[in-house]
Amino acid sequence: MRFRKSLARGRGKALYLDLNPNARVVPMTIPAEAFFLPDEGSGTLQGRIRAMVVQGILAGRLRPGEKMPSSRGLAEHLGVSRITVTLAYADLVSSDYLMARGRSGYYVSDTAPRAPEFPMAPTRDEAVDFTALTGGRFSRLARVTKPEDWERYPYPFIYGQADATLFDHQNWRQCALRALGKRDFAALTSDYYERDDPVLIEHVLRTILPRRGIAARAEEVLLTLGAQNALWIAAQVLLGAGKRAVVENPGYPGLRAILEPSGAEILPVDVDEFGLPPDRLPDGTDVVFTTPSHQCPTNATMPVTRRAGLIEAASRKGFVIVEDDYEFEMSFLKPVAPALKSLDREGRVVYAGSFSKSIFPGLRLGYLVASPSFIAEARALRALVLRHPPGHIQRTVAYFLADGHYDALVNRMKTAFRRRRQMMEEAIAEHGLVVAGQGGFGGSSIWMRAPEGVDTEELALRLRERGVLIEAGRAFFHPARSSRNFYRLAYSSIAPAKIPEGVARIAAKLREVRG
Repeated sequence: MRFRKSLARGRGKALYLDLNPNARVVPMTIPAEAFFLPDEGSGTLQGRIRAMVVQGILAGRLRPGEKMPSSRGLAEHLGVSRITVTLAYADLVSSDYLMARGRSGYYVSDTAPRAPEFPMAPTRDEAVDFTALTGGRFSRLARVTKPEDWERYPYPFIYGQADATLFDHQNWRQCALRALGKRDFAALTSDYYERDDPVLIEHVLRTILPRRGIAARAEEVLLTLGAQNALWIAAQVLLGAGKRAVVENPGYPGLRAILEPSGAEILPVDVDEFGLPPDRLPDGTDVVFTTPSHQCPTNATMPVTRRAGLIEAASRKGFVIVEDDYEFEMSFLKPVAPALKSLDREGRVVYAGSFSKSIFPGLRLGYLVASPSFIAEARALRALVLRHPPGHIQRTVAYFLADGHYDALVNRMKTAFRRRRQMMEEAIAEHGLVVAGQGGFGGSSIWMRAPEGVDTEELALRLRERGVLIEAGRAFFHPARSSRNFYRLAYSSIAPAKIPEGVARIAAKLREVRG
């Protein structure tokens, strides 16, 4: 005896299961209502529909042999055109996620990729206290914290984030697509081992370094995953137990976080209005880390005479200088001063640069320039950790430089930052806030000082409640010489129209805190 059972599905559609084990099973039709297209999805509608189906197949919600909704039905449900769904289906067929059966429609392919099914991880008692085991030597290091959802705050005076309104999305996309082409297949897919993309290295040598007065050869350049990675590599190569490293105070918190686990003795030297003073460097120093073009965080610019004095002191005392030349492109008030490396005649300067500030921070692409013997050692270390930065990113940046898009982007950012800087200065003056350091060349931030007794970490928390983000200054100071009443205001990612009101809210909260 044969039995048929009707199961209601979707818009009145029925799935008939024949309970005779020898009968042919009619494929299940997946209802259109089972699909949801998030409003915040990125990319084209066709691409988002494709991703929606792929995710369902990989997750096992859409199973091999099941029939997809008709293109008309899915289009009506999602509120898109039928041709958009048809094109997405065709793309999925070419990728073997779906299969077409003539007039019968589209089905989940029998050979579609599937994500492995993992059992739920059981809750377990942790037998190892890793915090005690490691001493928390990395997580306890001071750093500037920023909320992950900073974009939802109307007044984000935070440093190092990109402004989507300034970025050249179209030309970056074209360069990225070009780097995905057949001609660049080797650059995209090859393991360079310890090498870098020669095309990008050539543009760094010919386009970037000459602007800093630096003449170098290919064997003197190493690409890194951003400036942070460049500083880490330099510290690992140059330092260790028993070594002594000078850092600026206040200075870049990320550098101290790199140096503390190295075992080297960290010697903070207070900066003045011209940056790091060479005459204050202690004897027995092995390495000096400095930000001469835009001192972090005060924005002080080291004069050429002082730069020459620092080079002379390095020669006389026998130490090495690591120059972090971040943000040199943003010198829009005066011409940028030459890099320390351009004055180096003995190979004592290790130069670190980055594309993160000028293109976008998520790019994570930087470089080191130094003597061939140093680069050889740094290259060997990099190979142990990550081999090389992704080939596609390297080639995309090379095209972005070669086609002139990089220069156009930098000029656009300079123009925008100059205007924002002017608005910041006007608002700060109007409300009587105190500037501790702003530099004379440009940049993207202003170093501020609150009245004595004000804890800017507490101030920052209170300002968040009013939609304002600032960066408290304590993390920039060495713990032995900490100061709690400084803070940094950046203007790289805040809309110009928001600046006056944002500064007004900071001033009002400072008056409230002081009572």
